[in-house]
Amino acid sequence: MSSLLTCTDCPRLADFLVQVKSGNPGYHCKPVVPFGDDRARLLIVGLAPGMHGANRTGRPFTGDYAGILLYDTLHRFGFGSAPVSLAADDGLILTDCRITNAVKCLPPENKPEPAEIRTCNTYLADELRASPQVKVILALGLVAHKAVLMALGLKQSARTFGHGARHELPDGRVLIDSYHCSRYNTNTGRLTEASFHDVFRLVRVELDA
Repeated sequence: MSSLLTCTDCPRLADFLVQVKSGNPGYHCKPVVPFGDDRARLLIVGLAPGMHGANRTGRPFTGDYAGILLYDTLHRFGFGSAPVSLAADDGLILTDCRITNAVKCLPPENKPEPAEIRTCNTYLADELRASPQVKVILALGLVAHKAVLMALGLKQSARTFGHGARHELPDGRVLIDSYHCSRYNTNTGRLTEASFHDVFRLVRVELDA
């Protein structure tokens, strides 16, 4: 992961990290590497690090609102050793689950540009290639859904994103979609705790089959 940690292939993102670091010297402000079980059968793909979450702590979905529902749900369904992820050194362990992002660096306004998604997709493709044991890929949001298909060289038009949608992939894996567990989605009711848990029930069915 050393090459990822030092990656500056997206000039806009690299420059933005320098700016954020200057105002927040204690922040991680580098690409955020995947977190979890190296032999996991479940790979969760998010969008990108949040300004005061993963970009601060260095761990995906840690330290911001989006991680509250995610880590509590992981704990409920037996993937996490604790219901809360506070910091990269808090001792939390994920079992049979790993979390990554479609874009590894914090983007301005949480909106990566298409070229940045394509550039960073190399890392996601490498992750998938190096993880043949992954059986289920959970995409949190449309950007993650598209990034997974891109990383696998699959046509976007053949598999439409939808909350709870299940897509069988040519390599035998299964892609499951969920709305992103962002503050906006949960506050507006687009994503509820119950509907997020329903998605994880689908994940469990696939892993336990």
